[in-house]
Amino acid sequence: MSELNKIVLKIISGGKGILAADESNGTMTKRLEAVDVPSTPENRLSFRETLFSSESMNEYIGGVILYDETIKQTTSFGKSIPDLISSSGALPGIKVDMGAKDLASSSEEKITEGLDGLRERLKNYYKLGARFTKWRAIYNISNKYPSKLAINSNAHALARYSALVQESKMVPIVEPEVLMDGDHSADLCLKKTSEVIKKCFEELILSKVDLSGIILKPNMILAGAQAKVKISNEEVSLKTLECLKNSVPSEVPGIAFLSGGQSEIEATENLNLINKNNDTNFIMTFSYGRALQQSALAVWSKNIKNTMAAQNIFNHRAKMCYLAAKGKWTNRLENK
Repeated sequence: MSELNKIVLKIISGGKGILAADESNGTMTKRLEAVDVPSTPENRLSFRETLFSSESMNEYIGGVILYDETIKQTTSFGKSIPDLISSSGALPGIKVDMGAKDLASSSEEKITEGLDGLRERLKNYYKLGARFTKWRAIYNISNKYPSKLAINSNAHALARYSALVQESKMVPIVEPEVLMDGDHSADLCLKKTSEVIKKCFEELILSKVDLSGIILKPNMILAGAQAKVKISNEEVSLKTLECLKNSVPSEVPGIAFLSGGQSEIEATENLNLINKNNDTNFIMTFSYGRALQQSALAVWSKNIKNTMAAQNIFNHRAKMCYLAAKGKWTNRLENK
């Protein structure tokens, strides 16, 4: 095994998954203000420290994606955030893209920026303790989109990013997200997501990226949020597996799904069925943000000093995702 492959397996083996706590300050401000908590650096740190200090970090979480502000913060008891995460046995990771901007010549679509200066930023993040990274590309979906320009441009950026990350001895998470927004069918989602993922791997291979040292973070195959016709959870799992079997090279060790606007229960149930139906060698796990944090944030916001109440909620949610990553989640366990 390569050193990069060992890092991948440490993060996602045995049902463990990834806590995506890399919300930008702008996004975190919206989340906190929605529950009537002021968005100060201290409050952002306090909520994340509550999660990172929970018991479930030892058993269910293999990696945590951080934001630039967070990876440089120190806990209330004097430990750096990366050290706190590492002490639980999980690995610290870092979001390194600079966000999605309008794509020139196709202003309805987005291109993710952040390649300029990335090599130096990666060196600094490695020194701070990061051992894996994340770069997210987003794609609108309709009969017209994503365009070939958006598919090709974002795939090229993801490949250049991945090569630089591996050069820095870290594992890149490759996140091409076909958005849920819209009234598109699940079949259209399957078609477009397959095109996007195939192009990403063409570019990764061209850039000589070691595929055994990456984690793919895709969307599940779902009908659009505004679609009149939805599909069952079982169909979600089967279409998602069809997409990945036809689009992802066998050298890739693991796939960590984003929750992409699904509720906590939906994201858990769909992951569970994907694993029950999984007839591939891919590890299938979670890299959830809101689907791990939402209920914990609601409880924490009522009394930010009562960390145990929020941790209990987070511990349950992390355990449910862990069970789903092993295909062992049930409604009975959910409501126990």
